[in-house]
Amino acid sequence: MPGMTVVFGSKNGSTAEVAGWIAECLREHDPHVELAQGRSALVKDRSARPDLVVIGGALYAGRWHRDAHRFLRRNRAELTGVPVAVFAMGPWADTEESWQRSRVQLDRALARYDWLKPVSVAVFGGVDPKVGSSGVRRDLRDRAAIERWADEVAGGPLR
Repeated sequence: MPGMTVVFGSKNGSTAEVAGWIAECLREHDPHVELAQGRSALVKDRSARPDLVVIGGALYAGRWHRDAHRFLRRNRAELTGVPVAVFAMGPWADTEESWQRSRVQLDRALARYDWLKPVSVAVFGGVDPKVGSSGVRRDLRDRAAIERWADEVAGGPLR
């Protein structure tokens, strides 16, 4: 049964939560949305390929999450001809330099896959895994922006 698949790699849970938000949004376009961790996700076979695959992972120390890489390597043949959208959870600091650095890091990760031509690539703000001196974690995730992006990759806004 065609549908959409959201695959993610998450270390501390923030990317998993964002992948869940994306899946919820995509379900407004198509009720058949699968949410899966990248380390174990497989596109079943070519006859049951999804209509869209969204792949996301956090950026840690300049590298995209290994589960996102693992998914791409294991599913290259099955992803041929399937629209793929990509996202990364990036900066903890809301500065132009931080946003640019995160995008460069994601672009460098995607350059390893010359066969991959994403229909959309996005970097969203991340969550600092450490609690600051104020007792609060820095969280630059913007759920509304994430949902707008998900609507766009699904074929247009419903909101």
